[in-house]
Amino acid sequence: MSRLNRTELTPAELFGPLFSAVQESGILGDGKAFVDAVPRRPVAEIMADYGQLTGDEAALLRFITANFELPPEAESITATTAAVPLRQHIRAMWPALARDPRERDSSALAVRHRHVVPGGRFREIYYWDSFFTMLGLVRDGEIGLAEGIVDAMTDLIEEHGHVPNGARTYFVGRSQPPLFHMMASLLGNQPPEVAKRRLAAMKREHSWWMEGASALVPGVQTNRVAMLADGSVLNRYWDPRCTPRDESWREDVETARASSRPAAEVYRELRAGAESGWDFSSRWLEGPSLSTIRTTTIAPVDLNAFLYGLEVSIAAAGDAAAPLFAEQAEARLAAMQRHMWNAELGLFCDYDLATSQVLSQPTAAALAPLLAGVARQDQAEATAEFVTDQLLAPGGLRTTLVEGGEQWDRPNGWAPLQWIGVSGLRRYGHDSLAQEISSRWIATVEAVFARTGLIFEKYDIEACEIGAGGEYTAQIGFGWTNGVTADLIDDRALCHIGKTSQ
Repeated sequence: MSRLNRTELTPAELFGPLFSAVQESGILGDGKAFVDAVPRRPVAEIMADYGQLTGDEAALLRFITANFELPPEAESITATTAAVPLRQHIRAMWPALARDPRERDSSALAVRHRHVVPGGRFREIYYWDSFFTMLGLVRDGEIGLAEGIVDAMTDLIEEHGHVPNGARTYFVGRSQPPLFHMMASLLGNQPPEVAKRRLAAMKREHSWWMEGASALVPGVQTNRVAMLADGSVLNRYWDPRCTPRDESWREDVETARASSRPAAEVYRELRAGAESGWDFSSRWLEGPSLSTIRTTTIAPVDLNAFLYGLEVSIAAAGDAAAPLFAEQAEARLAAMQRHMWNAELGLFCDYDLATSQVLSQPTAAALAPLLAGVARQDQAEATAEFVTDQLLAPGGLRTTLVEGGEQWDRPNGWAPLQWIGVSGLRRYGHDSLAQEISSRWIATVEAVFARTGLIFEKYDIEACEIGAGGEYTAQIGFGWTNGVTADLIDDRALCHIGKTSQ
């Protein structure tokens, strides 16, 4: 990122002491409010006047409201009060979550195609959310919106080398689980010029994730890649910045204060955890507190499964680079088999780069190797057995078995993990278990919808209630829950039709 171009600076970099004062005071409630605000006049003028400001937090709040256009507290989503079926409600939600193209504006990056946002406090397009949202768009024939999402992702890769976590300047330093290749695949065959551009974007994204790999030696990590003692290469999450996240500044400062480590180290670990999409989870913690987070010392099994899928997708395109990517995919598969299969548990697990051992924490990420085709059939059998015994909850697939208060832990269940689990199990012939997860998840969403008229970002799948925990309250809308649930409902209907016609 060029620090000379003020349009690329984050709000923290633009507003310095004003920014930290606002975020650390908590006067706006949600830390995302100020980073999404739009200045009413030039930054230099605002900062000059702030230098003369005196008074308490009330004066600071008056200064902010006078000088910035603050975003609404949340997107306007109205509860359904009539007895509308869940599937019909989802279909009607796409116009409410669709957004027109927008140009660069304050912290917002340009998005030049019509697209869909998750909802609630999430006012911009997000990376891995968008794949799961697209599942429902495709089911509902909203192909133009789905195409717009993929085109927007392509633009972002061309402009930044990767898809940022979300379309904001403060997200540019990190990405999210790399699912662009799966998004493109959802849309099927494309005109040659479109397919060529998307393939080029896949290669560029892969280069970004693998930056520094060619210079690695055994036992060394750099950026998002790590070389193990045997020469195997696996990926991890990372962020080049070691400052608090703009959108969670106050929370990160408090977390760092609770740690005995240097604050910069904690900030980087928090940023890397945010890149994982699992922000936050006991997966990344050394102990019970978020201040023990150590994301960068872990090679996540799902990240590596997704990158294997990316490499296979590029190889399948059959151009001159295909043999190289096929070779990289085979090397990654071998590394995952050698280092990420926990034979004692009968499950794929994350790899600890600090101890050079496979970890022993079961998580729903174990299903990603089945989705990507990394697992052998016997491993899929063992995984299905573990899921049945341990990860299957009354309301769907458990995220982890740990109840520590983080939102990506038990008792919460998440739409993307349900879909990954269902699709991975089906790939290996475990249709009954896949259908059981699907049915339990649909029932959870339906039960909460019947009581509230709303669809939520996450659910408590032990009690079949709205989810809780994390840095903010459960958000409504909600893009990926809509997409996954629609896909699973329609798939169930198709399976029923198939059975009755036999």
